Amino acid sequence: MRGKIKSFREIKKISRQLKKEGRKIIFTNGCFDILHKGHIRLLKKAKSLGEVLIVGLNTDSSVRRLKGEDRPFFKQDERAEILSSLEMVDYIVLFPQDTPYKLIETIKPDILVKGGDYRKDGVVGRDIVESYGGKVYIFPVVKGVSTTKIVEKIKKAEK
Repeated sequence: MRGKIKSFREIKKISRQLKKEGRKIIFTNGCFDILHKGHIRLLKKAKSLGEVLIVGLNTDSSVRRLKGEDRPFFKQDERAEILSSLEMVDYIVLFPQDTPYKLIETIKPDILVKGGDYRKDGVVGRDIVESYGGKVYIFPVVKGVSTTKIVEKIKKAEK
């Protein structure tokens, strides 16, 4: 499993090699704190759009900045290991920034995939990907499923 988890430097080298080979790279990113069927469906769809799926995973510090001090529920190493066990995920790279802009600039994916809670014009890295003819794909939200809803349900059950 550890073989799928790469450093920034390693993913830079890998993505260059994949580009040389003419392989179609798909990129998505997120916190993936509590993995649910919405995440799984997005990752499956992303993989189906190309050959190699690279997932950018927010580090613990960036999750805290984005989601609050009580997050993440699972540490970055655990989240990375869980993602690495999924057959549709080829590589995982952790990033400490609030957005994956630098990562997208480095990987230069053919397709950038985000969940339906985003609008195409608000997707970080869209400008980069579209500048060389790449595409942005917005995956529709799976109704009734979100990490926030799961957390709310757990908190209700604890009362």
